[in-house]
Amino acid sequence: MFRKNTTSDKEPPERIERVTSVLGSGIIWKGKLTGKGGVRIEGTFEGEIAIQGLVVVGETGKVTCENVRANTVIIAGGMNGGITAEKLEIRKTGRVWGNVIVSSFSTEEGGFLRGQITMQDEVDLKFKQNDHDISESAEELSADPPAS
Repeated sequence: MFRKNTTSDKEPPERIERVTSVLGSGIIWKGKLTGKGGVRIEGTFEGEIAIQGLVVVGETGKVTCENVRANTVIIAGGMNGGITAEKLEIRKTGRVWGNVIVSSFSTEEGGFLRGQITMQDEVDLKFKQNDHDISESAEELSADPPAS
């Protein structure tokens, strides 16, 4: 009669806490990274990042991005741009130049952040719209090419 309702209509969001793709230390990439999974960047990346999952900028990694959006972001290299994440870790070798919006933040001694930190109970990563954009792009790619 007075028990808590143990069933829930909401499913917990799927969390990906492991690296599934690596951008190696000798690679320079300009573009857009989107999707689900875990990405480790050891090279140089410039562009847009919106990942449902984990983004790791390794010690040799350098990222320039207006705003990285991911569930978890770990910085051990250089990051120039904003970060919107549920969880952010800046390691002792990590350097961040940009504003940060997070639910959880930690830094090791020696980690560097030049920017403003905004802590929120819940962070809206706006992945729903991106999923729609991704599916539209996939439809465009799967369309038959024009006849010559």
